[in-house]
Amino acid sequence: MAARAADLLRLEYVHLVFTLPAEIAHIAYCNKRAIYGLLFKASAETVMTIAADPERMGARVGMTGVLHTWGSAMTHHPHLHMIVPGGGPSPNGSNWVTCKPGFFLHVRVLSRLFRRLFIDGLEVLHCTGKLTFFGAIEGLADADTFADWLAPFRKTEWVVYAKPPSGGPEAVLAYLSRYTHRVAISKSRLVSADADTVAFRWKDYRIKSGDRTKVMRLDTHEFIRRFLIHVLPDGFQRIRHYGLLASAARKVNIAKIRTLLGAEAAAQEDAPSAEIVPLTLRELCPNCGSPLCIIETFRRGEAPRSRARPRRQAASSLRGLSTRPQSVPTEITRNGPRRKNLHHPGP
Repeated sequence: MAARAADLLRLEYVHLVFTLPAEIAHIAYCNKRAIYGLLFKASAETVMTIAADPERMGARVGMTGVLHTWGSAMTHHPHLHMIVPGGGPSPNGSNWVTCKPGFFLHVRVLSRLFRRLFIDGLEVLHCTGKLTFFGAIEGLADADTFADWLAPFRKTEWVVYAKPPSGGPEAVLAYLSRYTHRVAISKSRLVSADADTVAFRWKDYRIKSGDRTKVMRLDTHEFIRRFLIHVLPDGFQRIRHYGLLASAARKVNIAKIRTLLGAEAAAQEDAPSAEIVPLTLRELCPNCGSPLCIIETFRRGEAPRSRARPRRQAASSLRGLSTRPQSVPTEITRNGPRRKNLHHPGP
């Protein structure tokens, strides 16, 4: 946490999860370094390519990825957690481009490009002899057999999940710190253990509501086997940074990003006076038709000062005005909606 605190940006972060199909993940048993490395590369290239598309966001982005290989029951489930700042500099670096509030990139578009990049990379690994096959999948070592086996995966939907993480940048940092050094199972989930059986708590995500927690009992040797599935190759980096957050130029890029964010914030502070005029002219009282006057402008999340006045004072200042409930108009800015308290001075 201390190492990453200096890199936090005061903006919205997005949480993405890239998951491999179970059949393809099966060949990672014997090819962990190659398959997991490809998972990192394909995921990062997917996000940077789609984000740079002018029809999508048109920005250069950075990201931090953390590899997980387990499910709640310690089964093999390779997936990549990725945290991405919600925006980036324009291609020429002159201004900051912000994603839509609560929306980063379309997951279906991400999914299909991720599928293509990963499959293409998998074929290259096979052609260059960097994959090995044993046991039930030994036949996939043949090029034609492998091509036939891989073909159906080009038509299936691959899972890419996206959601904005709760809280601000500090919550994102805490989230990452919890995931970075986690192993397949923690001591808190263990219920009992002896020479024959190990019991532990797990979550059954097939249950849509209610308590998902169950207790699983495994033979000791099976428990050890499941745990060892998730041991990574020696020296494998399970936390990686890409794009603007790549380690080589991270500090320089973050300094430039903060400069752009500061310039954008200054521009937004000057904008309200020019934007208020047309709003005042077109907002009319539904009772008398008089223009509404803006008494306060406040940002999303701020408490309006006009509502903090004593009730008697507020009542006296509004005496004689219409008590009919009015909708509160919203002014849309580049930084999100701004709500305005309006009233009219009477006919």
